Amino acid sequence: MVGKRADIPELYRRHADDLLVFLARRTTDVEIALDLWAETFACAIEGARRYRGRSDSEAAGWLWGIARNQLALYYRKGNAERAALDRLGLERPELDAAVEDELARRAGLEQLRRELKQAIAALTDETRAAVEMRVVNELPYATVATRLEISETAARARVSRGLQALGEALDHQMLKEAVQP
Repeated sequence: MVGKRADIPELYRRHADDLLVFLARRTTDVEIALDLWAETFACAIEGARRYRGRSDSEAAGWLWGIARNQLALYYRKGNAERAALDRLGLERPELDAAVEDELARRAGLEQLRRELKQAIAALTDETRAAVEMRVVNELPYATVATRLEISETAARARVSRGLQALGEALDHQMLKEAVQP
């Protein structure tokens, strides 16, 4: 990649598949992953003129950064934003059941969901309750704190510790799988 404009078709060719699997593993939901994936490329198309990198690795880092930002936005808001897709007038194609099953298989979602269930079970009751209220039920921290009869700061800390423990448990498992023959 020489020049100042991102080559979106080339980035798509090189990274589309890996990005989709990455997002599926992070969300454990193929539909959500596909929305985030589509939004990532829509944002890349919109931002191609502003891209200033010069190498293939810089372009890849830029694209993956967009994907991580989309994922973080999804976690914060609890839904996949479709702003760039809407602005560009693009529509994500419907997901064929066979394609969904194949992506779930390639992302190892069945195993990942089992591991996540085990990691959640390993949390203390108090931490599990805080994570469930905040992440699953999408309650504000103030409500979590009230229900648990703790301060909002303590609720934030409890959720943070729980999510960190879940992330470490899943990262450990992924690392173990990566080094197995």
